[in-house]
Amino acid sequence: MSRALLVGIDLVPIASIADSVKEFGDRFLCRIFTERELDYCRSRAASAALESFAARFAAKEAAIKALGVADDGLDWRSIEVVRSPDGACSLRLDGAADEAAKRAGCERLELSMSHAGDYAVALVVGLREGSI
Repeated sequence: MSRALLVGIDLVPIASIADSVKEFGDRFLCRIFTERELDYCRSRAASAALESFAARFAAKEAAIKALGVADDGLDWRSIEVVRSPDGACSLRLDGAADEAAKRAGCERLELSMSHAGDYAVALVVGLREGSI
């Protein structure tokens, strides 16, 4: 049986997240991020919080691209960035995002995130059985 990679990448200007937070406040944050993500990001200093929000936003976009569900209107909170005690981050999928992964034949997605200067980036890679 052949295998295919599922890949998604996204680059987010940190200022765009800052602008959305400034304009829409908690309405924006609560629409995009889970309670655990909000708690983690809000526990950081203001500039670090914005970097963390931007990286998580990029991770969600990258996961949507990897799964090929950009037009499905997923609830952003069905994709969650989970941080382990050692600092490594992974994705947890619930609801429609979990169903999309199953339809794509992907049981697990790997995540890498970073931020530097004015941008945050995330790369999501998954493996599925069968051809593309």
